[in-house]
Amino acid sequence: MKMTKGRVYILSLLVFIALFLAACIRIDKPESETLPRSSENNAAETETVYPQKTKSINGVDYLLSRKPAGKYGGDIVISTIGEGPKTFNPWNSKDNTSSAASEIMFDSLVATDAYTGDVIPKMAKYIKTLPDKKTYIIELRKGLKWSDGTEITADDVVYTWNTIIFGGYGNTSTRDAMYINGQLPVVSKIDKYTVKFVTPKPFSPFLRQVGVPIAPKHVLKKVTDKGRRAFDSFWSSSVKPEELVTSGAFRLKEYVPAQRIVYERNPDYYIIDEKGQKLPYVDKYIMLIVGDLNNELLKFKSKELDMVGLRGSNVSIFKEKEKHSDYKIYNLGPNTGTMYLGINMNDRKNASGKYYVAPVKQKWFNDINFRKAVDYAIDRENIVFNIAGGVGAPLFTPEPLSSIYLNEKVAKGHPQDMQKAAELLAQSGFKKDKNGTLRDKYGNKVEFDLYTNAGNTERESIGVMIKQDLEDLGMSVNFKPVEFNTLVNKLTNTKDWDMVILGFTGSPLEPYSGKNVWYSNGTLHLFNMRSEDEIVKLLPWEKRLDEIFDAAALELDFAKRKQLYEEYQQIIYDEKPLIYLYSPLLIYAVRKRFGNLHPTEIGGVMHNIEEIYIKD
Repeated sequence: MKMTKGRVYILSLLVFIALFLAACIRIDKPESETLPRSSENNAAETETVYPQKTKSINGVDYLLSRKPAGKYGGDIVISTIGEGPKTFNPWNSKDNTSSAASEIMFDSLVATDAYTGDVIPKMAKYIKTLPDKKTYIIELRKGLKWSDGTEITADDVVYTWNTIIFGGYGNTSTRDAMYINGQLPVVSKIDKYTVKFVTPKPFSPFLRQVGVPIAPKHVLKKVTDKGRRAFDSFWSSSVKPEELVTSGAFRLKEYVPAQRIVYERNPDYYIIDEKGQKLPYVDKYIMLIVGDLNNELLKFKSKELDMVGLRGSNVSIFKEKEKHSDYKIYNLGPNTGTMYLGINMNDRKNASGKYYVAPVKQKWFNDINFRKAVDYAIDRENIVFNIAGGVGAPLFTPEPLSSIYLNEKVAKGHPQDMQKAAELLAQSGFKKDKNGTLRDKYGNKVEFDLYTNAGNTERESIGVMIKQDLEDLGMSVNFKPVEFNTLVNKLTNTKDWDMVILGFTGSPLEPYSGKNVWYSNGTLHLFNMRSEDEIVKLLPWEKRLDEIFDAAALELDFAKRKQLYEEYQQIIYDEKPLIYLYSPLLIYAVRKRFGNLHPTEIGGVMHNIEEIYIKD
């Protein structure tokens, strides 16, 4: 019945969707993964031509905007759901909201070009890759300053990497992704503005991994000297704006918990336009904390927001009104993030001797037939039709559908098959009693909790649908939306959860960014997370995933890397520790009042926030 309703509804959208799909941005597949693009001389350093230019004025190496000159003034207002950031320390952030709220204020050595996907300099003036493919010479722009007036130098770069990242302060995901055969790169200062990175072996994703915020050594060293606990609480969400020492286009002006984050332009930023005007143009960049997706949509309709993501039936409604409105709709193609149903396979005890997951559930969750049955029971097409209004596609792979490494075979997936699901359960001794309740071979009732983050109405709706699908198999599912920070604590600290609906950010250009999810000791290896001091025997396929990510990092040939990454996708599809659900198209409604707005599939709507200006 649900399938029928979806198909009837989708007929009204077919023409519209076809037009949208035809307009999707494509990413060309490169012949190799040597980034950035360059002309190489085997006897010399790599010479690279970058799309941006540098202009030196009075000792400052300014980065020239690639957009026409705009004008100053006005505000940009966007939104975030949930309760707001937990920290303004970007090196300690462990959630997307905190990362977005903090990283807007800090720049990195390099960035991903939103138009081509190449790695390009940002705070760096240029990058040289030596012929050994292991040595990188990075020269900083001269004259860059922290918001307190202190000059930004190579000392800040070396401190960021050697002390904060390699020292294990805050979120260790970047450090963990930099290990090469158990060794970390060597980072050293050549002179005041030049840094050398040397990797143990040629490391294919290296330049992308360098794109992390640089920290002010003169501020943070006294904090790291006190230890990790002091660092973890530094620049928390209760920090006074004037205490933040930043480098980005915007700096914090005001934070009102659960209401808004207000940033003001950095008047001494190092990007200038063709007229020599310092960017950014807008006076304020405001992030409203809207609570949930419905409230976000209402605020856009009431003109409190300048942009909103569109989902389901809202796409056709907004498209219909676009011609006579003050907004324009942009289709950025398939979501680069992935949404999944995670299953807790942890079969161990905590320090107090209590099991993270009840032993009876451990047997279910570690049974491949059980996990496959859950997968076959999920009606992905129904999710696409009724949650996304048909503007999306079923998802079966941990890589986004726009990935240049996508395993096309895995991406095809399979339809819902309740008979197949029942057969798989029967193979492991599960059967329904006379009341239709599913029981395992020992007579235990199959009942578990399913979590997601409250306020994300999309995930809440998906949870209701998956609950129904699994209850059709006889399972009893307690669906529990909870506050996001509480959920994160369950997943990463107490580990007392059964199943969860969540999403990961992703990249269509580099699967290695997901190493912290798939590597056996990764900080987001949620389905079987180990503590740092915990030695656990790996499952055979977990061991193979470790081998794949190690091998892919050292492989410079694109075709060979693709083969490795296709294998990892096949393993996840076969073993199903995370069951992928669907991929909506990224569709936004944005006010027409902006100049220099150029949304891309890679960068999103406001990737060039410093270049955007208000036209009227």
